[in-house]
Amino acid sequence: MSRPAGRGSRRLTRWWRRRSLRTRLTVIAATAIAVCVFLAFQVASELLEWELRDAAEDQLRADSRVLATDAERAGLAQVQLAPYPGSGRLVRVILPDGSIRTPAGQPALPPVSEHAGRVAQGASAVLMESGDSDDGGYLVYTLRAGDGAVQVARAADDGPINEFGFGMLLIGLLCVVGGALVGRAVARTGLAPIDRLTAAAVRVAHTRDLDADIPDEGGGEIRRLIQAINDMLAALRDSRRAQRLLAEDAAHELKTPLTSLRLNAELLIRLDRRGTLDSALPAESRTRLLNDLGAQVAELSTLAAELTDLARGDVSDESTEVIDLADVVVVAATRARSRVPDIEVALDVTSVWVSGRPAGLQRAVLNLIDNAGKWSPADQPVQVRLRAEGASAVLEVDDAGPGIDAADVPRVFDRFYRADSARAMPGSGLGLSIVKRVVDAHGGRVTVARSARGGALLRVDLPAAVPPALNGAPARRTVVPPPSRK
Repeated sequence: MSRPAGRGSRRLTRWWRRRSLRTRLTVIAATAIAVCVFLAFQVASELLEWELRDAAEDQLRADSRVLATDAERAGLAQVQLAPYPGSGRLVRVILPDGSIRTPAGQPALPPVSEHAGRVAQGASAVLMESGDSDDGGYLVYTLRAGDGAVQVARAADDGPINEFGFGMLLIGLLCVVGGALVGRAVARTGLAPIDRLTAAAVRVAHTRDLDADIPDEGGGEIRRLIQAINDMLAALRDSRRAQRLLAEDAAHELKTPLTSLRLNAELLIRLDRRGTLDSALPAESRTRLLNDLGAQVAELSTLAAELTDLARGDVSDESTEVIDLADVVVVAATRARSRVPDIEVALDVTSVWVSGRPAGLQRAVLNLIDNAGKWSPADQPVQVRLRAEGASAVLEVDDAGPGIDAADVPRVFDRFYRADSARAMPGSGLGLSIVKRVVDAHGGRVTVARSARGGALLRVDLPAAVPPALNGAPARRTVVPPPSRK
Protein backbone atom coordinates (compact mmCIF):
# COMPACT_ATOMS: atom_id res chain seq x y z
CA MET A 1 0.00 0.00 0.00
CA SER A 2 2.90 2.34 0.65
CA ARG A 3 4.33 2.02 -2.84
CA PRO A 4 1.17 3.14 -4.72
CA ALA A 5 0.81 5.99 -2.24
CA GLY A 6 4.44 6.98 -2.83
CA ARG A 7 4.00 6.85 -6.61
CA GLY A 8 0.85 8.95 -6.37
CA SER A 9 2.68 11.51 -4.26
CA ARG A 10 5.54 11.66 -6.76
CA ARG A 11 3.10 12.07 -9.66
CA LEU A 12 1.35 14.88 -7.82
CA THR A 13 4.71 16.52 -7.11
CA ARG A 14 5.75 16.28 -10.77
CA TRP A 15 2.38 17.66 -11.87
CA TRP A 16 2.73 20.57 -9.46
CA ARG A 17 6.25 21.37 -10.61
CA ARG A 18 5.12 21.46 -14.24
CA ARG A 19 2.54 24.16 -13.49
CA SER A 20 3.36 27.76 -14.19
CA LEU A 21 3.99 30.17 -11.33
CA ARG A 22 0.77 32.01 -12.18
CA THR A 23 -1.23 28.78 -11.89
CA ARG A 24 0.48 27.91 -8.63
CA LEU A 25 -0.35 31.28 -7.12
CA THR A 26 -3.97 30.96 -8.26
CA VAL A 27 -4.32 27.48 -6.77
CA ILE A 28 -2.63 28.55 -3.54
CA ALA A 29 -4.93 31.58 -3.18
CA ALA A 30 -8.09 29.53 -3.88
CA THR A 31 -6.97 26.78 -1.50
CA ALA A 32 -6.15 29.24 1.26
CA ILE A 33 -9.57 30.86 0.95
CA ALA A 34 -11.31 27.47 0.87
CA VAL A 35 -9.52 26.39 4.05
CA CYS A 36 -10.38 29.67 5.76
CA VAL A 37 -14.06 29.37 4.74
CA PHE A 38 -14.20 25.75 5.96
CA LEU A 39 -12.68 26.65 9.32
CA ALA A 40 -15.00 29.64 9.64
CA PHE A 41 -17.99 27.39 8.82
CA GLN A 42 -16.96 24.86 11.45
CA VAL A 43 -16.53 27.48 14.15
CA ALA A 44 -19.71 29.33 13.20
CA SER A 45 -21.73 26.08 13.09
CA GLU A 46 -20.57 25.13 16.57
CA LEU A 47 -21.36 28.56 17.93
CA LEU A 48 -24.78 28.59 16.28
CA GLU A 49 -25.59 25.12 17.58
CA TRP A 50 -24.59 26.14 21.10
CA GLU A 51 -26.70 29.28 20.91
CA LEU A 52 -29.76 27.41 19.61
CA ARG A 53 -29.40 24.69 22.23
CA ASP A 54 -29.04 27.26 25.03
CA ALA A 55 -32.14 29.07 23.81
CA ALA A 56 -34.11 25.82 23.57
CA GLU A 57 -33.02 24.74 27.07
CA ASP A 58 -34.01 28.12 28.52
CA GLN A 59 -37.43 27.81 26.89
CA LEU A 60 -37.87 24.25 28.19
CA ARG A 61 -37.00 25.35 31.73
CA ALA A 62 -39.52 28.17 31.56
CA ASP A 63 -42.29 25.94 30.17
CA SER A 64 -41.56 23.19 32.71
CA ARG A 65 -41.80 25.62 35.63
CA VAL A 66 -45.23 26.76 34.43
CA LEU A 67 -46.43 23.15 34.01
CA ALA A 68 -44.98 22.17 37.39
CA THR A 69 -46.79 25.03 39.09
CA ASP A 70 -50.12 23.98 37.52
CA ALA A 71 -49.47 20.35 38.46
CA GLU A 72 -48.78 21.19 42.10
CA ARG A 73 -51.99 23.21 42.29
CA ALA A 74 -54.30 20.73 40.61
CA GLY A 75 -52.37 17.55 41.28
CA LEU A 76 -50.41 15.48 38.85
CA ALA A 77 -53.35 13.26 38.05
CA GLN A 78 -55.87 16.11 37.57
CA VAL A 79 -53.79 18.81 35.89
CA GLN A 80 -55.27 19.74 32.56
CA LEU A 81 -53.13 18.88 29.52
CA ALA A 82 -54.29 20.76 26.44
CA PRO A 83 -54.54 18.67 23.27
CA TYR A 84 -51.43 18.69 21.11
CA PRO A 85 -51.78 21.49 18.52
CA GLY A 86 -49.69 19.68 15.92
CA SER A 87 -46.39 21.48 16.52
CA GLY A 88 -44.36 23.05 19.26
CA ARG A 89 -43.49 21.70 22.64
CA LEU A 90 -44.35 18.24 23.95
CA VAL A 91 -45.25 17.57 27.60
CA ARG A 92 -45.51 14.55 29.81
CA VAL A 93 -46.44 14.02 33.46
CA ILE A 94 -44.75 11.26 35.45
CA LEU A 95 -47.03 10.02 38.29
CA PRO A 96 -45.67 8.68 41.57
CA ASP A 97 -46.37 5.13 40.50
CA GLY A 98 -44.25 5.56 37.39
CA SER A 99 -47.14 5.88 34.94
CA ILE A 100 -47.31 8.79 32.54
CA ARG A 101 -49.88 11.21 31.17
CA THR A 102 -49.58 12.96 27.78
CA PRO A 103 -51.87 15.32 25.83
CA ALA A 104 -54.18 13.83 23.28
CA GLY A 105 -52.77 13.55 19.80
CA GLN A 106 -49.20 14.16 20.91
CA PRO A 107 -46.43 12.09 19.28
CA ALA A 108 -44.82 9.51 21.49
CA LEU A 109 -41.74 10.60 23.35
CA PRO A 110 -38.84 8.26 24.16
CA PRO A 111 -39.44 6.08 27.21
CA VAL A 112 -38.79 7.63 30.60
CA SER A 113 -35.12 7.14 31.31
CA GLU A 114 -33.70 5.81 34.53
CA HIS A 115 -32.34 9.25 35.46
CA ALA A 116 -35.72 10.88 34.81
CA GLY A 117 -37.34 8.23 37.03
CA ARG A 118 -34.99 9.19 39.86
CA VAL A 119 -36.09 12.84 39.47
CA ALA A 120 -39.72 11.69 39.80
CA GLN A 121 -38.77 9.76 42.94
CA GLY A 122 -37.10 12.81 44.43
CA ALA A 123 -33.47 11.71 44.01
CA SER A 124 -32.70 14.94 42.13
CA ALA A 125 -34.60 18.09 41.20
CA VAL A 126 -33.93 18.64 37.51
CA LEU A 127 -32.52 16.82 34.49
CA MET A 128 -31.70 17.91 30.93
CA GLU A 129 -31.16 15.07 28.48
CA SER A 130 -31.39 14.17 24.84
CA GLY A 131 -33.50 11.28 23.59
CA ASP A 132 -34.29 9.56 20.33
CA SER A 133 -37.58 8.18 19.03
CA ASP A 134 -38.94 6.90 15.74
CA ASP A 135 -39.76 10.47 14.73
CA GLY A 136 -36.30 11.85 15.48
CA GLY A 137 -34.33 13.28 18.34
CA TYR A 138 -35.68 15.22 21.32
CA LEU A 139 -34.32 17.53 23.98
CA VAL A 140 -36.14 16.61 27.21
CA TYR A 141 -36.17 18.62 30.47
CA THR A 142 -37.42 16.86 33.60
CA LEU A 143 -38.49 18.89 36.70
CA ARG A 144 -39.61 17.55 40.08
CA ALA A 145 -43.25 18.44 40.76
CA GLY A 146 -45.29 17.24 43.76
CA ASP A 147 -44.79 13.49 44.21
CA GLY A 148 -43.72 13.00 40.60
CA ALA A 149 -42.24 15.06 37.78
CA VAL A 150 -43.18 16.93 34.65
CA GLN A 151 -41.29 16.75 31.37
CA VAL A 152 -41.19 19.30 28.57
CA ALA A 153 -39.55 18.32 25.32
CA ARG A 154 -38.79 19.82 21.94
CA ALA A 155 -37.96 17.97 18.77
CA ALA A 156 -34.36 18.48 17.69
CA ASP A 157 -34.50 20.84 14.72
CA ASP A 158 -31.47 20.79 12.44
CA GLY A 159 -33.14 23.08 9.94
CA PRO A 160 -31.40 26.32 11.00
CA ILE A 161 -28.04 24.54 11.06
CA ASN A 162 -28.65 23.03 7.63
CA GLU A 163 -29.82 26.37 6.21
CA PHE A 164 -26.79 28.07 7.70
CA GLY A 165 -24.52 25.38 6.28
CA PHE A 166 -26.07 25.71 2.83
CA GLY A 167 -25.64 29.46 2.95
CA MET A 168 -22.04 29.10 4.07
CA LEU A 169 -21.44 26.61 1.26
CA LEU A 170 -22.69 29.09 -1.30
CA ILE A 171 -20.66 31.87 0.27
CA GLY A 172 -17.63 29.59 0.38
CA LEU A 173 -17.93 28.69 -3.28
CA LEU A 174 -18.27 32.35 -4.19
CA CYS A 175 -15.26 33.18 -2.03
CA VAL A 176 -13.18 30.40 -3.58
CA VAL A 177 -14.10 31.48 -7.11
CA GLY A 178 -13.52 35.11 -6.23
CA GLY A 179 -10.25 34.23 -4.51
CA ALA A 180 -9.09 32.30 -7.55
CA LEU A 181 -9.93 35.24 -9.81
CA VAL A 182 -8.29 37.71 -7.46
CA GLY A 183 -5.27 35.44 -7.07
CA ARG A 184 -4.93 35.13 -10.83
CA ALA A 185 -5.27 38.89 -11.26
CA VAL A 186 -2.72 39.53 -8.51
CA ALA A 187 -0.39 36.92 -10.01
CA ARG A 188 -0.78 38.46 -13.46
CA THR A 189 -0.12 41.94 -12.11
CA GLY A 190 2.75 40.86 -9.87
CA LEU A 191 4.36 38.73 -12.56
CA ALA A 192 3.92 41.26 -15.36
CA PRO A 193 7.47 42.61 -14.81
CA ILE A 194 8.74 39.02 -14.86
CA ASP A 195 6.90 38.43 -18.16
CA ARG A 196 8.43 41.56 -19.66
CA LEU A 197 11.80 40.55 -18.27
CA THR A 198 11.44 37.11 -19.83
CA ALA A 199 10.42 38.62 -23.18
CA ALA A 200 13.41 40.95 -23.08
CA ALA A 201 15.76 38.06 -22.24
CA VAL A 202 14.31 35.98 -25.09
CA ARG A 203 14.73 38.94 -27.44
CA VAL A 204 18.35 39.35 -26.40
CA ALA A 205 18.95 35.61 -26.89
CA HIS A 206 17.40 35.66 -30.38
CA THR A 207 18.87 38.93 -31.63
CA ARG A 208 22.22 38.72 -29.78
CA ASP A 209 21.73 42.42 -29.09
CA LEU A 210 23.40 43.05 -25.73
CA ASP A 211 23.00 46.84 -25.99
CA ALA A 212 19.27 46.82 -25.20
CA ASP A 213 18.95 47.32 -21.45
CA ILE A 214 15.77 46.13 -19.75
CA PRO A 215 13.65 49.05 -18.43
CA ASP A 216 13.95 49.41 -14.67
CA GLU A 217 10.45 49.03 -13.24
CA GLY A 218 8.70 47.57 -10.25
CA GLY A 219 10.19 47.59 -6.82
CA GLY A 220 11.97 45.47 -4.26
CA GLU A 221 13.03 42.08 -5.56
CA ILE A 222 11.87 42.79 -9.14
CA ARG A 223 13.98 45.93 -9.36
CA ARG A 224 17.01 44.17 -7.94
CA LEU A 225 16.53 41.32 -10.42
CA ILE A 226 16.29 43.75 -13.36
CA GLN A 227 19.35 45.64 -12.17
CA ALA A 228 21.26 42.37 -11.79
CA ILE A 229 20.34 41.31 -15.34
CA ASN A 230 21.29 44.74 -16.71
CA ASP A 231 24.62 44.46 -14.90
CA MET A 232 25.06 41.01 -16.43
CA LEU A 233 24.28 42.40 -19.90
CA ALA A 234 26.79 45.19 -19.33
CA ALA A 235 29.41 42.63 -18.30
CA LEU A 236 28.61 40.56 -21.40
CA ARG A 237 28.93 43.69 -23.56
CA ASP A 238 32.30 44.46 -22.03
CA SER A 239 33.39 40.86 -22.49
CA ARG A 240 32.28 40.77 -26.12
CA ARG A 241 33.92 44.13 -26.78
CA ALA A 242 37.13 42.90 -25.17
CA GLN A 243 37.02 39.72 -27.25
CA ARG A 244 36.48 41.71 -30.43
CA LEU A 245 39.34 44.07 -29.60
CA LEU A 246 41.55 41.13 -28.71
CA ALA A 247 40.75 39.42 -32.01
CA GLU A 248 41.34 42.62 -33.99
CA ASP A 249 44.57 43.42 -32.17
CA ALA A 250 45.77 39.84 -32.47
CA ALA A 251 45.05 39.80 -36.19
CA HIS A 252 46.92 43.08 -36.58
CA GLU A 253 49.92 41.92 -34.57
CA LEU A 254 50.07 38.51 -36.26
CA LYS A 255 49.92 40.01 -39.71
CA THR A 256 53.45 41.46 -39.72
CA PRO A 257 55.44 38.40 -38.54
CA LEU A 258 53.28 36.06 -40.62
CA THR A 259 53.82 38.18 -43.74
CA SER A 260 57.57 38.30 -43.18
CA LEU A 261 57.65 34.58 -42.45
CA ARG A 262 55.62 33.77 -45.57
CA LEU A 263 57.81 35.95 -47.82
CA ASN A 264 61.03 34.40 -46.54
CA ALA A 265 59.62 30.88 -46.87
CA GLU A 266 58.35 31.58 -50.41
CA LEU A 267 61.75 32.95 -51.37
CA LEU A 268 63.50 29.80 -50.17
CA ILE A 269 60.93 27.55 -51.89
CA ARG A 270 61.18 29.47 -55.19
CA LEU A 271 64.97 29.38 -55.24
CA ASP A 272 64.99 25.72 -54.30
CA ARG A 273 62.60 24.83 -57.13
CA ARG A 274 64.77 26.68 -59.63
CA GLY A 275 67.87 24.96 -58.34
CA THR A 276 69.57 28.31 -57.76
CA LEU A 277 69.43 28.31 -53.96
CA ASP A 278 73.20 27.93 -53.53
CA SER A 279 74.11 30.43 -56.25
CA ALA A 280 71.47 33.06 -55.41
CA LEU A 281 72.00 32.94 -51.65
CA PRO A 282 75.53 32.71 -50.33
CA ALA A 283 76.06 30.80 -47.12
CA GLU A 284 76.14 34.00 -45.09
CA SER A 285 72.81 35.20 -46.54
CA ARG A 286 71.22 31.80 -46.02
CA THR A 287 72.33 31.79 -42.40
CA ARG A 288 70.94 35.26 -41.85
CA LEU A 289 67.66 34.30 -43.55
CA LEU A 290 67.33 31.14 -41.48
CA ASN A 291 68.07 33.11 -38.34
CA ASP A 292 65.32 35.55 -39.32
CA LEU A 293 62.94 32.66 -39.84
CA GLY A 294 63.82 31.25 -36.42
CA ALA A 295 63.35 34.65 -34.79
CA GLN A 296 59.99 35.13 -36.48
CA VAL A 297 58.80 31.66 -35.40
CA ALA A 298 59.95 32.40 -31.85
CA GLU A 299 58.14 35.75 -31.97
CA LEU A 300 54.96 34.04 -33.16
CA SER A 301 55.26 31.41 -30.41
CA THR A 302 55.70 34.09 -27.77
CA LEU A 303 52.80 36.08 -29.16
CA ALA A 304 50.54 33.00 -29.25
CA ALA A 305 51.45 32.15 -25.64
CA GLU A 306 50.77 35.71 -24.48
CA LEU A 307 47.50 35.85 -26.40
CA THR A 308 46.41 32.59 -24.78
CA ASP A 309 47.33 33.87 -21.34
CA LEU A 310 45.58 37.17 -21.91
CA ALA A 311 42.43 35.60 -23.40
CA ARG A 312 42.07 33.41 -20.33
CA GLY A 313 41.58 36.49 -18.20
CA ASP A 314 41.24 35.64 -14.53
CA VAL A 315 40.13 32.07 -15.22
CA SER A 316 42.64 29.73 -13.64
CA ASP A 317 42.59 26.32 -12.02
CA GLU A 318 45.47 27.37 -9.78
CA SER A 319 44.48 27.75 -6.15
CA THR A 320 45.40 30.73 -4.02
CA GLU A 321 47.91 30.15 -1.27
CA VAL A 322 50.15 32.13 1.05
CA ILE A 323 53.61 32.22 -0.50
CA ASP A 324 56.90 34.04 -0.03
CA LEU A 325 57.12 36.54 -2.87
CA ALA A 326 60.94 36.40 -2.62
CA ASP A 327 60.79 32.80 -3.87
CA VAL A 328 58.69 33.86 -6.85
CA VAL A 329 61.10 36.68 -7.72
CA VAL A 330 64.15 34.39 -7.54
CA VAL A 331 62.52 31.77 -9.76
CA ALA A 332 61.43 34.42 -12.28
CA ALA A 333 64.94 35.89 -12.39
CA THR A 334 66.37 32.40 -12.96
CA ARG A 335 64.01 31.83 -15.88
CA ALA A 336 64.86 35.24 -17.34
CA ARG A 337 68.60 34.41 -17.25
CA SER A 338 68.02 31.04 -18.91
CA ARG A 339 65.91 32.56 -21.69
CA VAL A 340 68.23 35.48 -22.41
CA PRO A 341 71.77 34.60 -21.30
CA ASP A 342 73.00 38.15 -21.89
CA ILE A 343 70.64 39.69 -19.38
CA GLU A 344 72.09 40.72 -16.01
CA VAL A 345 69.72 40.71 -13.00
CA ALA A 346 70.73 42.21 -9.67
CA LEU A 347 68.50 40.92 -6.87
CA ASP A 348 67.93 42.72 -3.60
CA VAL A 349 65.00 40.88 -2.05
CA THR A 350 63.71 40.26 1.45
CA SER A 351 61.14 37.74 2.51
CA VAL A 352 57.60 39.15 2.15
CA TRP A 353 54.54 36.91 2.29
CA VAL A 354 51.51 37.44 0.07
CA SER A 355 48.33 35.54 -0.76
CA GLY A 356 48.11 34.69 -4.46
CA ARG A 357 48.62 32.27 -7.33
CA PRO A 358 52.33 31.39 -7.64
CA ALA A 359 52.34 30.75 -11.42
CA GLY A 360 50.48 33.98 -12.22
CA LEU A 361 52.74 36.09 -10.02
CA GLN A 362 55.83 34.42 -11.48
CA ARG A 363 54.61 35.24 -15.01
CA ALA A 364 54.10 38.89 -14.03
CA VAL A 365 57.58 39.21 -12.49
CA LEU A 366 59.15 37.44 -15.49
CA ASN A 367 57.44 39.89 -17.86
CA LEU A 368 58.73 42.83 -15.83
CA ILE A 369 62.30 41.51 -15.96
CA ASP A 370 62.05 40.67 -19.68
CA ASN A 371 60.73 44.15 -20.43
CA ALA A 372 63.54 45.79 -18.45
CA GLY A 373 66.13 43.50 -20.04
CA LYS A 374 65.20 44.68 -23.54
CA TRP A 375 66.11 48.27 -22.65
CA SER A 376 68.96 47.92 -20.20
CA PRO A 377 72.45 48.37 -21.73
CA ALA A 378 74.69 45.33 -21.77
CA ASP A 379 76.90 46.69 -19.00
CA GLN A 380 74.00 47.76 -16.78
CA PRO A 381 72.04 45.06 -14.90
CA VAL A 382 68.32 45.04 -14.31
CA GLN A 383 67.80 45.84 -10.66
CA VAL A 384 65.04 43.94 -8.86
CA ARG A 385 64.17 44.98 -5.32
CA LEU A 386 61.59 43.46 -2.98
CA ARG A 387 60.75 44.77 0.46
CA ALA A 388 57.93 45.13 2.94
CA GLU A 389 56.49 48.59 3.22
CA GLY A 390 53.72 48.96 5.78
CA ALA A 391 50.99 46.42 4.94
CA SER A 392 52.24 45.99 1.37
CA ALA A 393 54.83 43.99 -0.48
CA VAL A 394 56.68 46.36 -2.80
CA LEU A 395 58.46 45.03 -5.90
CA GLU A 396 60.54 47.42 -8.01
CA VAL A 397 62.17 46.61 -11.36
CA ASP A 398 64.27 49.31 -12.98
CA ASP A 399 66.63 49.54 -15.91
CA ALA A 400 69.21 52.00 -17.20
CA GLY A 401 67.56 52.41 -20.58
CA PRO A 402 66.06 55.52 -22.15
CA GLY A 403 62.94 55.40 -19.97
CA ILE A 404 59.32 55.88 -20.96
CA ASP A 405 58.13 59.14 -22.46
CA ALA A 406 55.50 61.02 -20.48
CA ALA A 407 53.08 60.78 -23.44
CA ASP A 408 53.35 56.96 -23.40
CA VAL A 409 52.87 56.48 -19.63
CA PRO A 410 49.00 56.48 -19.67
CA ARG A 411 48.95 53.71 -22.29
CA VAL A 412 51.95 51.65 -21.28
CA PHE A 413 49.73 48.91 -19.79
CA ASP A 414 47.31 48.77 -22.75
CA ARG A 415 47.25 45.60 -24.79
CA PHE A 416 49.42 45.61 -27.90
CA TYR A 417 50.51 49.20 -27.24
CA ARG A 418 54.07 49.90 -28.26
CA ALA A 419 55.72 53.27 -28.16
CA ASP A 420 57.27 54.61 -31.35
CA SER A 421 60.72 54.04 -29.89
CA ALA A 422 59.88 50.36 -29.28
CA ARG A 423 58.71 49.48 -32.78
CA ALA A 424 62.10 48.05 -33.71
CA MET A 425 62.40 46.04 -30.50
CA PRO A 426 61.15 42.45 -30.23
CA GLY A 427 57.90 41.88 -28.38
CA SER A 428 54.16 41.94 -28.80
CA GLY A 429 53.08 44.74 -26.49
CA LEU A 430 51.28 42.28 -24.22
CA GLY A 431 53.82 41.77 -21.46
CA LEU A 432 52.94 44.78 -19.29
CA SER A 433 49.23 44.28 -19.98
CA ILE A 434 49.50 40.79 -18.51
CA VAL A 435 51.38 42.24 -15.53
CA LYS A 436 48.57 44.69 -14.82
CA ARG A 437 45.90 41.99 -15.12
CA VAL A 438 47.71 39.70 -12.68
CA VAL A 439 48.37 42.49 -10.19
CA ASP A 440 44.77 43.71 -10.36
CA ALA A 441 43.52 40.15 -9.79
CA HIS A 442 45.62 40.02 -6.59
CA GLY A 443 44.22 43.30 -5.27
CA GLY A 444 47.37 45.31 -5.94
CA ARG A 445 48.43 48.06 -8.30
CA VAL A 446 51.29 48.65 -10.70
CA THR A 447 52.77 52.05 -11.58
CA VAL A 448 55.53 53.35 -13.81
CA ALA A 449 57.99 56.14 -13.11
CA ARG A 450 61.57 57.15 -14.01
CA SER A 451 64.33 55.41 -12.10
CA ALA A 452 67.34 57.10 -10.56
CA ARG A 453 69.47 55.63 -13.38
CA GLY A 454 67.36 57.39 -16.00
CA GLY A 455 65.46 54.34 -17.17
CA ALA A 456 61.99 53.03 -16.39
CA LEU A 457 60.99 52.08 -12.86
CA LEU A 458 58.00 49.76 -12.60
CA ARG A 459 56.60 49.33 -9.10
CA VAL A 460 54.14 46.66 -7.94
CA ASP A 461 52.29 46.99 -4.62
CA LEU A 462 50.57 43.83 -3.31
CA PRO A 463 48.74 43.31 0.00
CA ALA A 464 51.04 41.54 2.44
CA ALA A 465 49.87 38.41 4.26
CA VAL A 466 50.70 36.84 7.61
CA PRO A 467 53.40 34.17 7.19
CA PRO A 468 52.00 30.65 7.57
CA ALA A 469 54.46 29.91 10.38
CA LEU A 470 52.58 32.43 12.56
CA ASN A 471 49.33 30.60 11.85
CA GLY A 472 50.69 27.28 13.02
CA ALA A 473 51.38 25.96 9.50
CA PRO A 474 54.82 25.31 8.07
CA ALA A 475 56.28 28.09 5.92
CA ARG A 476 56.44 27.32 2.22
CA ARG A 477 59.72 28.29 0.55
CA THR A 478 60.84 27.33 -2.93
CA VAL A 479 63.97 29.40 -3.49
CA VAL A 480 65.81 28.32 -6.63
CA PRO A 481 69.42 29.60 -6.79
CA PRO A 482 70.42 31.34 -10.01
CA PRO A 483 72.72 29.46 -12.37
CA SER A 484 76.40 30.22 -12.16
CA ARG A 485 77.66 32.73 -14.73
CA LYS A 486 81.12 32.37 -16.16
